Amino acid sequence: MIRRPRGEVVMTTAGDLMVIRPRRLELPVWLIALGLVLRWLWRGLWWCLRHPVAVALVVVGVTLYREFGRTGVIVPVVLAAAVSALWRWRHESSWWTWCAGPILGRFRQLFVYRRAWREAMTLCGLAKVYDHRTVLPELLRVRSDQALDVLSIRMVRGQTPEEFQKATANLAYAFGRRHARVYSERPDDPPIRSGYWALVLGAVDRLRFRDRPSVVYLVVVRTDALRTLVDPFDVPTVPDFTALPLARREDLRHWCLHLLATHVLIGGATRSGKGSVLWSLVRVLAGGISSGLVRLWVIDPKGGMEFAVGRPLFARFACKSFEAMADLLDEAVTVMRERQTRLAGAVRVHTPTLDDPLVVVVIDEMAALTAYLQDVDLRKRIAGSLGLLLSQGAGVGVLVVAALQDPRKEVLPFRDLFPTRIALGLTEAAQVDLVLGDGARNRGALADQMPRWAKGVGYVILDGIPEPARVRFSYISDDHIRELAAEYPAPADAADILAQVGRETATEPSRPPLPRQRRGPLLPDSLLNILDRDTGGGEPR
Repeated sequence: MIRRPRGEVVMTTAGDLMVIRPRRLELPVWLIALGLVLRWLWRGLWWCLRHPVAVALVVVGVTLYREFGRTGVIVPVVLAAAVSALWRWRHESSWWTWCAGPILGRFRQLFVYRRAWREAMTLCGLAKVYDHRTVLPELLRVRSDQALDVLSIRMVRGQTPEEFQKATANLAYAFGRRHARVYSERPDDPPIRSGYWALVLGAVDRLRFRDRPSVVYLVVVRTDALRTLVDPFDVPTVPDFTALPLARREDLRHWCLHLLATHVLIGGATRSGKGSVLWSLVRVLAGGISSGLVRLWVIDPKGGMEFAVGRPLFARFACKSFEAMADLLDEAVTVMRERQTRLAGAVRVHTPTLDDPLVVVVIDEMAALTAYLQDVDLRKRIAGSLGLLLSQGAGVGVLVVAALQDPRKEVLPFRDLFPTRIALGLTEAAQVDLVLGDGARNRGALADQMPRWAKGVGYVILDGIPEPARVRFSYISDDHIRELAAEYPAPADAADILAQVGRETATEPSRPPLPRQRRGPLLPDSLLNILDRDTGGGEPR
């Protein structure tokens, strides 16, 4: 081994192995101390810039204490508590947005999520190892409201939101909750600004809601707001077809259906609450029904068990005769063809008017028409009409809202023609993707794990957000339906868009039994000839 003066490069060779020690750079102690002080000062300054409210409160508190002692601190705290209580009493939503939410979010970030962060990320498989170091996703911020905690997380370089979505259930239980959701984009929408400060606040909103591909948002359901029944929504005089309130979201806001120029598919097992979805839709359309702006054509293959109680609301109703149901769908196709001829070259999307109303074809238990109907010719006729309506009817205001229990392709071959889909409680995990689309269950739509109390709870896709949201539809009782039918009946001429067939309540026509075909011998002719020769050519028996 060759020794050289300290500070120079030392090389040691042993066979083919060469070890090189770089030149060591020694800094004086005062320079190291100065660097550490500057580093701490910069971190403190950056923290103050990121938390101006906390810094301002501390400065004001210290100033009041120096000027007035303990009284100068106690009196403002009491006054702030009184103002907060009054604020919450008068306008609770803004109180949560600007006061309680940020405080609770900061508290939960420090004492709930930060304490378990390393353990949760490691055990959920989201920690990575780089250069012999464990690299964790970074928790940036926690925003809280009455029911949810929204965690903004910066992913490790090379991660994708799909990795977090696959670990959604693990993350929920890791933080002591049952439900969670992962969003690749910010789940809330930017506010609509107006007034004198709209320009400045709009610029701030553009910065807050900018696209951040390296950040995912984990929504943890702290208090399940969907356990309680949702009361029926108010009936609007003129329904807004782009935002019909049907359900309550987990964040206590309303989920609104964009019905204009779309078809709706509702999938759910028996007693999962499909009636809540259908009657919630009928209720918010009731004002348009009575004014003539909306025409409901309803098909109830269960003999009217679901919709007969609200018969005055419907312009057309077929519940007993499958031929009448096929005739109703054929007439819907006729309405569609007539509007296509009249509106071609004028508009691209139909706008409902009193002279040209919106026609909504509501079908309960659609599989009874497309898969379980024994008459093959009638089933093909119904399937042909439905295919035309689903592929061409949305733009001219002839819409289809259908509910079914089994979403398999052989039961509903044109499932992909429904742009809007709602998944209630389902029996199999594979059915979730069949209703909401591929990958929906991995993104958090656990419709196959609905508890027994979750009647009317389902998953929907929000506009512009690929991740599903969990909602609960309003509960409409029989008394509500009777009151609705008495107060908002359809006009007397509601069925006269085209000539009505007039067989809505006709019984199923009797068909004579088909004659049985005469069967031939069970054995082939060649074998019968052999038997004849063996028996002396007698007649075969």
